[in-house]
Amino acid sequence: MTTWSVVKDDTQETGRRRRYFQYAVFGLATLLVVSLGLVLIPREPSPPAAPPFSEQARASAFADSLSLRAVGLDLDGAAGATAPAPLAAALARVVTLLTVQAQALMLPAVASGNRAQTDPATEAATALASVTPPSTTADFAAALQASGAQRLQDAETADGGVARLLAGTGTAQLLAAEELAWAAGIALAPLPVAGPSSLASPAAPTPATASAAASCPSEAAVADASTGADLGPAIASAVAGELELVYAYQAALTRLNSGSAAPATKFLAQHVTLRNEAEAIGRSHCAAVPLRQPGYALSQVFLADPAAGLGTLEAGILPVFGDLVSLSEGRDREWALSALESAARRTAHWGASPGPVPGMVLDEALLPPLPEPVSTPGPSATSAHGNS
Repeated sequence: MTTWSVVKDDTQETGRRRRYFQYAVFGLATLLVVSLGLVLIPREPSPPAAPPFSEQARASAFADSLSLRAVGLDLDGAAGATAPAPLAAALARVVTLLTVQAQALMLPAVASGNRAQTDPATEAATALASVTPPSTTADFAAALQASGAQRLQDAETADGGVARLLAGTGTAQLLAAEELAWAAGIALAPLPVAGPSSLASPAAPTPATASAAASCPSEAAVADASTGADLGPAIASAVAGELELVYAYQAALTRLNSGSAAPATKFLAQHVTLRNEAEAIGRSHCAAVPLRQPGYALSQVFLADPAAGLGTLEAGILPVFGDLVSLSEGRDREWALSALESAARRTAHWGASPGPVPGMVLDEALLPPLPEPVSTPGPSATSAHGNS
């Protein structure tokens, strides 16, 4: 009995060891299969990072320009020969303006023909669609005005070059909306949010500004500093341009007719303010501000037609303010945006052209052509929204 019990215990112990071994083998095999499965199953790709604000603002401006251009083409075609000559001419100019602006705003992927990355029809369709599509000239002018205001608002915080592009685009759209409304005999509603259209004085001299100017380093140290190295010459150019314009308006007032003298007097006061503010900005940035000169040489062409000469001088300072928009930030940029818009308005008043993107010198022959619209079963491009 004792021997049999010992043998039975040994057999049971051996069986338990075999079962434990089998469990271990099965567990290891399961772990190996699971591990291989985890390795072989690809992970979910991480969502693409959101593009920077500047590129989002540029894409939105591009989409709006395409949408508004399509509406303008429809209205221009529907008007035909029945529209009054001023309205037909204004519609044609708006369509041309939006065409050039769309070319300037075109995203690199679209310009290169890579529709897999960016499609202009998709850009327009994915823009905000909460606004009723413009179907009349009045709605079109209002949508154009709203788009211009949005571009100027985005330009306040966008990166340098894009800010300059948006500022010029928005300024031209505001002017085009007002011209279109005048030609159609309608009134535009005031914008709900005041943009940089009214001249402010963000750089008015203050005790803090004066103390900052007094503590400026030497000119050599300023030249060696990396921060603000490009802003200083731009501010100096703005001061020099305003000094010349103040003198030009003073000289022109004695030669302009009575109808032009009144706006010229108002514009002269604006330039005096702009000159003072530009000088204050220069001192706050320790820039070398040009000294005021007793006079400037005026050409015989200017003296023969001072109104046209003033328009030429106003158009000439637009790229200077464009530089300031690109290089500045904060309150200085708000001032530059305001100065750019007011200069564009004065340029147009004197009959000169501020260009399709005021503040930028564009060679339209070098701009890429707009891509052909993509046919989609959904609504046409004219049903896309007209503002943002």
